[in-house]
Amino acid sequence: MGKHILTQRINTMCRLVLTTAVVATIWLTGCSKKVVQQPIQQPVSITYNTITDARDGQTYKTVTIGQQTWMAENLNYRTDSSWCYDNNADNCDKYGRLYDGWTAKKACPTGWKLPSNQEWENLVTTVGGRKTAGKKLKSKKRWNKNNGMDGNGTDDFGFSALPGGGRASDGSFYHAGNDGYWWTATERWDYYAYRRYMYYAYDSVGEDDNLKSFGFSIRCVADNP
Repeated sequence: MGKHILTQRINTMCRLVLTTAVVATIWLTGCSKKVVQQPIQQPVSITYNTITDARDGQTYKTVTIGQQTWMAENLNYRTDSSWCYDNNADNCDKYGRLYDGWTAKKACPTGWKLPSNQEWENLVTTVGGRKTAGKKLKSKKRWNKNNGMDGNGTDDFGFSALPGGGRASDGSFYHAGNDGYWWTATERWDYYAYRRYMYYAYDSVGEDDNLKSFGFSIRCVADNP
């Protein structure tokens, strides 16, 4: 083998080794910076606090889950473009109000905010992941039965998710007792935003997008610096 050809092959091998080392370094560096949300090991001790909405004097329970502090009740602050289910005031006391997607972004009291889709995902991950989070977050009452089976949750973390149903753009109401829907602050398009939902028949937490003209519940999260 000629000396020139041998030198070329050695140089090529060196470049391959160097490239592989650089790629491996980048990959490892990227992995080291990735933050993984760790589920909370159960059982947990639930401690409630309260906040009072200065706008109307209503008091809400709050609960800290992982690194987030949430209202443990659906918001019930009366605004334009918000409704009681079936236009019945008793349902506001029972489930909180339903808000359209534009109003939802500004309805929470000072120091609190409508959570982003990622903040919801952090909550879901903290309590064990999407497949089982619904069961753990749903309240122990007010969810309908599914073919005779209990549709309630175990409320392991004190979140007490309620099946407040929804309001369609045409003004009709649907699925209270069966489903709970909550707006997120994350928009999909101008007229759509992401929401999270739980069903009486499933243990999971779902995600999709919906027209902002619909009315859904709100869970406020503490607006930490």
